[in-house]
Amino acid sequence: MHLGSAVTTVGFWLGTLLPVAYFPLFFAGIDSVGMLSVFLVLLVVHALALIVGHDYPGSRSQ
Repeated sequence: MHLGSAVTTVGFWLGTLLPVAYFPLFFAGIDSVGMLSVFLVLLVVHALALIVGHDYPGSRSQ
């Protein structure tokens, strides 16, 4: 496995599973600057993971 394909695989699965992390954040509430910062960082990481994992071969239907 090449480094590029490993990074793509990690990006795909991180982008797929990361939305689960939104639930505890929403249940706790975004009522402070710290929680807003966590939410924004989570959004940026999620977007980057989706971009990096976009070319994952298992993500396309045959």
